[in-house]
Amino acid sequence: NIISIVHLTAQTPKKIYNMDSLEKQLICPICLEMFTKPVVILPCQHNLCRKCANDVFQASNPYLPTRGGTVTSGGRFRCPSCRHEVVLDRHGVYGLQRNLLVENIIDLYKQESTSNSKSGPERQVEQPMCTEHEDEKINIYCVTCSVPTCSMCKVFGAHKDCEVAPLNSVYQTQKSELSDHIALLVSNNDRIQGLISQLEETCRTIEENGRKQKSHVCETFDHLYSILEERKREMSQKVTGEQEEKLNYIRGLKRRYGDHLEFATKVVESGIQTMEESEMALFLQNAKPLLQKIDKACNISHLEKVEPGYENMDHFGVTFEREGKALRSVDFIKEDDEDDDVEEDNGEEDGEEGTSLETTTNPTQAIGGVGAGTQPPPSHRVLPKLQNPGNPAAVPPPRSGTRAQAQPADTPPQVGA
Repeated sequence: NIISIVHLTAQTPKKIYNMDSLEKQLICPICLEMFTKPVVILPCQHNLCRKCANDVFQASNPYLPTRGGTVTSGGRFRCPSCRHEVVLDRHGVYGLQRNLLVENIIDLYKQESTSNSKSGPERQVEQPMCTEHEDEKINIYCVTCSVPTCSMCKVFGAHKDCEVAPLNSVYQTQKSELSDHIALLVSNNDRIQGLISQLEETCRTIEENGRKQKSHVCETFDHLYSILEERKREMSQKVTGEQEEKLNYIRGLKRRYGDHLEFATKVVESGIQTMEESEMALFLQNAKPLLQKIDKACNISHLEKVEPGYENMDHFGVTFEREGKALRSVDFIKEDDEDDDVEEDNGEEDGEEGTSLETTTNPTQAIGGVGAGTQPPPSHRVLPKLQNPGNPAAVPPPRSGTRAQAQPADTPPQVGA
């Protein structure tokens, strides 16, 4: 607005500037009147009366210490024209630079207005007329009804019993009140803007905290998955170990039976050849040893027999009904349960595995206590039993998961042709 003022005043010698336009440029945005010296210039290059600037500053900083109606410490407020934030030091508004150019222009304007009023006719200010009495100007203010009116209304009209006051005094009072309310509204707008900034920061904080907690939950569940995978691998290894042990034992037993069958087959072939011998002396010479071999081939008491059920692996049965219920009840911990969970954690062994997820139930602990992968009660195990009739001195049958230590069969003798 300084540029506009300078532009208008630069045309003063030619008398072509518009006094009304110049007057509008010299109006304070707070008091809505011509600037009252001293005039201060803000960092945004807008101007205010020092008194108006002090009023806005006090309204924006109601809790700062004051002395003689003036804030004695630094603070901040917003320009009423452009909303630019003005930061003041400990001198307050007295630390703002005076705009001497605008003060000089005001003096020139007042001088020009005075000379024009003396040399020329007075400007006619349009004054509103009373609606009830068309020839009467509104020149008083009804305090009771809070409306401006004319003298005839007070004497004869609707306001004859009301309290009235001069327009000038009411004008000054209400103008001052309006100025205070505008300053208060400006301060209130600043506080609302601060609240909006706080709410925006709160939104960003909530989003960040939500991302962190979701990441924490995912990491905790990944840890739980790793524990389940570890238990799955351990339990599968136990089943595989016993499976291999049983298979190796049965395969070894099968080989011994095969060796005995091969020996018996050769004895049969030797017996058939002996039966075809026509020479009696040679027949009798081979008959007795052959009968001994036949008796030995018929004896299978030294070979173990597996009792039915040895092939079962039912003792590795697994059920996760309780653990499934525990997993389905996983939830975030409640404040009432925090103390109980801390006491339970302190009572656990240092080496015990567990998840770090704070839940109302501990599914990992429940899974660790399941019977899967551990030795079941004896009544639920199927122990392999070997029948060994006719040979009480044979080695006792192996227990589940062990290989039988049976006596090896005699090496079959060589059968002659």
